[in-house]
Amino acid sequence: MKIFVKAKSETKNWSAYVTKHSFALSLEEGIFIWDDPRKIARSLKRSAEESSRRKGTPFQSAMSMLNFYINRAGKNLKPKRKRILEQAKIELRRLSNKL
Repeated sequence: MKIFVKAKSETKNWSAYVTKHSFALSLEEGIFIWDDPRKIARSLKRSAEESSRRKGTPFQSAMSMLNFYINRAGKNLKPKRKRILEQAKIELRRLSNKL
């Protein structure tokens, strides 16, 4: 019987691993650095609707991906970028009739 132990670097950077290897949604390249919140929201919504690998509704999957990115960026997220991404959350709710 073999026991596998993850290296400390693997557990420390789990979010980077998830971002690179997640099969939850197929996102467009560079989606989170776009400056148009509506474009970000539309792209997330489209990716979630087209995905057959999601577990929840398209809205839940898209919002989860957006929140995951915001939360993982943490203090390193510049205020301007955070405002754009928070506005994208509002646009996503609007596009999904959740307002």
